[in-house]
Amino acid sequence: MSGKPKLYYFDGRGKMESIRWLLAAAGVEFEEEFLETREQYEKLLQGGSLLFQQVPMVEIDGMKMVQTRAILSYIAAKYNLYGKDLKERALIDMYVGGTDDLMGFILMFPFLSAEDKEKQRAVIVQKATIRYFPAYEKVLKDHGQDFLVGNSFSWADVHLLEAILMVEEKSSDVLSGFPQLQAFKARISSVPTIKKFLEPGSQRKPVPDDKYVETVRRVLRMYYDIKAN
Repeated sequence: MSGKPKLYYFDGRGKMESIRWLLAAAGVEFEEEFLETREQYEKLLQGGSLLFQQVPMVEIDGMKMVQTRAILSYIAAKYNLYGKDLKERALIDMYVGGTDDLMGFILMFPFLSAEDKEKQRAVIVQKATIRYFPAYEKVLKDHGQDFLVGNSFSWADVHLLEAILMVEEKSSDVLSGFPQLQAFKARISSVPTIKKFLEPGSQRKPVPDDKYVETVRRVLRMYYDIKAN
């Protein structure tokens, strides 16, 4: 077995995408096993790999980790993306929690009906421009540094850039009233490891399509309709 982390998930974004982002930001190469059949999923279940019977699951440092937040926290700490002290870690947790909340409005978007997608698109843009982006705009302005926490690149920066790009896919001009965030996006996108991850051919996943939705529904046996927030 190689020393690279191995990711078990679908060939798409979902909850695994933030893990891909953070590993890439840390410059860590990783392998992926894509779930395409119910049998693959049941094999993981029967083998005891999925503690809470769900993915994402990441094999790293001899562990089979589940729970997205736990995985991300471990990666951030292991690769020095979690601040220099307890106070910085608390700030990072707080900012990541905010971007998590915003991403939550987008996560189930591909599974909505066409009508609900239009409603949810408006909700996403409203939440971003009224609640979340003004908060990060103020943080960046008050902090006066290139990064959200301290003066070094952290998990909080990676997570916010991911969220910004996700919202821009729903409304391309969503940052028009946020100059601090525009500058932040340009800075963080230029970090060498992030720049590489944003280039074609990386392990970053595209906007989820119908094939991804059908695969997830089949493997997880999702026979119900998702409703908009």
